[in-house]
Amino acid sequence: MVRLSPTNILWVDCTAAGVAGALTLLLRDWLAALYAIPVDLLTITALVNLAYGSYSFSLALRAHRPAALIKLLAMANAMWAPVCIGLVIYWWPMLSGFAVAHYLGEAAIVTTLALLEWRWRHRLISR
Repeated sequence: MVRLSPTNILWVDCTAAGVAGALTLLLRDWLAALYAIPVDLLTITALVNLAYGSYSFSLALRAHRPAALIKLLAMANAMWAPVCIGLVIYWWPMLSGFAVAHYLGEAAIVTTLALLEWRWRHRLISR
């Protein structure tokens, strides 16, 4: 298990988003059948994850990070959690248990990342 700290949180964040986005994009047809949701919805969530992962990766690479960019990162995570919960609520009548677990799990992960990145925002400005 990875221990989250200010020294690795950005790497954990970008890796999780990148892997989740890439796997969802690659497996979207199979996942759409498993989750009982439209493939377009999975495609959109995969692309959001990839875009977000690229942004957090760009921050992880920097030696000096503007405070505003770290705050934006934390806020983006915080805003994605209600989107995931909203997807579960909106699609509830047709969702499989796998889809519910995926989106609620993703909401929990991004909420945790948002809280930690916000708490450590001053330390994340520079390595």
